Amino acid sequence: MIKDLEQIYSVSIKSMKKSAIRELLKLTQKPEIISFAGGLPAPDTFPIEQLKEITTEILDTDGAAALQYGATEGVTELRQILVDRYKKQGLNIELKNLTITTSSQQGLDLLAKVFINRGDKVIVGLPSYLGGLGAFNSYGSDLIGITLDDKGMRSDLLEKKLEELRLQGTKPKFIYVIPDFQNPAGITMPKSRRLEIIALAKKYDVLLVEDSPYREVRFDGEPQPTLFELDNSGQVILLGTFSKIFVPGFRIGWVIADERIVDKFVTAKQSTDLCTPTLNQKIAYKYIQKGYFDQNLKKTIASYREKRDNMLKAFREYMPEGVTWIEPEGGLFLFLKLPEHMDAEKLFNKALENNVAFVLGSVFHCDGSGKNTMRINFSYMSKDKTTEGVKRLAKAIKEEMGIA
Repeated sequence: MIKDLEQIYSVSIKSMKKSAIRELLKLTQKPEIISFAGGLPAPDTFPIEQLKEITTEILDTDGAAALQYGATEGVTELRQILVDRYKKQGLNIELKNLTITTSSQQGLDLLAKVFINRGDKVIVGLPSYLGGLGAFNSYGSDLIGITLDDKGMRSDLLEKKLEELRLQGTKPKFIYVIPDFQNPAGITMPKSRRLEIIALAKKYDVLLVEDSPYREVRFDGEPQPTLFELDNSGQVILLGTFSKIFVPGFRIGWVIADERIVDKFVTAKQSTDLCTPTLNQKIAYKYIQKGYFDQNLKKTIASYREKRDNMLKAFREYMPEGVTWIEPEGGLFLFLKLPEHMDAEKLFNKALENNVAFVLGSVFHCDGSGKNTMRINFSYMSKDKTTEGVKRLAKAIKEEMGIA
């Protein structure tokens, strides 16, 4: 083995960290552990029989093309059907505004690859999606966290930070937000706050990145317009994915943006993977075209609503006083806050002793704060296991509080 291996690693890989969630999942593989850690869709939502039907049909009628390399931009039929769906939601876009990515996570990586130089400022929420933070960090960005309230990223603090940076002669590359059922906080940003954020982005001439993987998994309340629609000027980049609303294993995501930005994403993707698997894209297109997507999504939403309600019921019944949580209108996660003096990292070991696991909230905070918080997934486990898992977690919290 080469002697100076550590010395020849790139600056980029040295700044990368393994995903705290992926590493955590290794610790929770024991069958006796009830894990609320992953952001996993429930396997019983996967339309296996319909996918068998569609896959056979495609291989019989279009097999050679489906198994061949495809365009970097993606399969045209899939892109067009996605464009048509977004147009019905109010977006003013054409085919040239949408490109397929190999998962939304690749979209985040390409975003960083296209825009970030080492030392560039990027504004994110406190807390914010770990995968986004990791992608931006890997290209050497300087992350600036803006606290959330019950409406999402606080526009007053955002304006204060943008003005402070302006006076320093610095402009952030973009502002990263997850407005619908924010991961991990579960908060939905109302239209009024979205308009405030857009106004600030325009005032300070900063790109907005709207990460929207959960938007269609809504249980309650009224859908809010996307930032992309409200802006309608090309200042917003919108990221979407099938991972939470279809099947994660296909790894299909997309980016919607001004055609000049889309062109740069395509260029960056060509040196990454050339193209997203053609077969997967053709299956996804046919799945939507046949009407299966909307049928199955309704069932998924109904199932997850029941699971969310079941978990909230268990929280109200078993959690000790002083523990609070956000009740999301959709998505896959709840966010718990312990009393300020408590440390979720210490609690984690006690929780594992009680055969239950969660994700530390601090990993979603770019400044290391949030030590008294945790993210809980409600989509994966059965309702019975969820209730038992909440009992175990509440027991661990009470033990840590000294009231067990």
